[in-house]
Amino acid sequence: MGSIAVTGSVAYDTIMVFPGHFAEHIISDQAHILNVSFLVERLEKRRGGTAANIAFNLALLGERPLLCAAVGNDFAEYGAALSAAGVDTSPALLCDDISTATCFITTDIDDNQITAFYPGAMGRAAAVNLESLSGVEHVIVAPDAPDGMGLHVEQAVWMGAKLVFAPAQQLSSMSDQTLLAGLDAAWLVVGNDYEFQLIQRRSGRDVAALAAAGAIVALTRGGQGSELHIEGGVHAVPVAATETVVDPTGAGDAYIAGLLAGLRYGRPPQVSARMGALAATYVIEQQGPQSHTYTRDQFAERYLEAFGQALD
Repeated sequence: MGSIAVTGSVAYDTIMVFPGHFAEHIISDQAHILNVSFLVERLEKRRGGTAANIAFNLALLGERPLLCAAVGNDFAEYGAALSAAGVDTSPALLCDDISTATCFITTDIDDNQITAFYPGAMGRAAAVNLESLSGVEHVIVAPDAPDGMGLHVEQAVWMGAKLVFAPAQQLSSMSDQTLLAGLDAAWLVVGNDYEFQLIQRRSGRDVAALAAAGAIVALTRGGQGSELHIEGGVHAVPVAATETVVDPTGAGDAYIAGLLAGLRYGRPPQVSARMGALAATYVIEQQGPQSHTYTRDQFAERYLEAFGQALD
């Protein structure tokens, strides 16, 4: 079986918690001269990014994914952690003169957020060349710099790989050409309700039309589970129940990993989507998208507990 090339972002999330109310420090009629400073009580730096999250979860499920993303001069520690988890980071493009993408998030006690995003190395995604790779069976195109996403769709087609297209938050930024090329070539399309509404608005194709064209379409609905649309049928898939919901960040990336890991080995679509649901549940039970861990045996045991069927 061929390998999985995962494109998308690699990023750090720097989370700061302000033990007060932003509103008390912002004078609405003086917003044109806004100048505020917040003394935070906690700072956390977490590993994230769509490509890294997906690759990390694939590795937990026994795959050896190829991380095909642009990273910066501060990637060494992050890369070592991914390698230790089972991700092949050798295809990553190291940009020595720039930092890895970083999101700076300050949250107050009302859960209001002030966010700043520095794209850094992610802006050079189009320099990541998939055509030099051999033996690739699947290419995942996840949110990244839009020009890089367009190039990687083209390269997946040229390579004859099965394309997993998950544009997510970059739907509003990518060109119509990239969107249509991704939809035309996709073996699997993944998105949530809102994202598929955007896809329909821009392309004229709804979920049923995408499935009728031959793609597997996974529509996620958060706590309401997901739907797998395949030509000729729709399969409703429940969530894997949990009593602990800590942080949903990265749950969608884990879902993609679990779904693909199942489909690759010929498991039925419903079983594969349940694998995605369970992989997502592991994520939301922890703080941060790469803080969880499990063995394949532990995953199979919990699958049985969650869905009442053994994972063949």
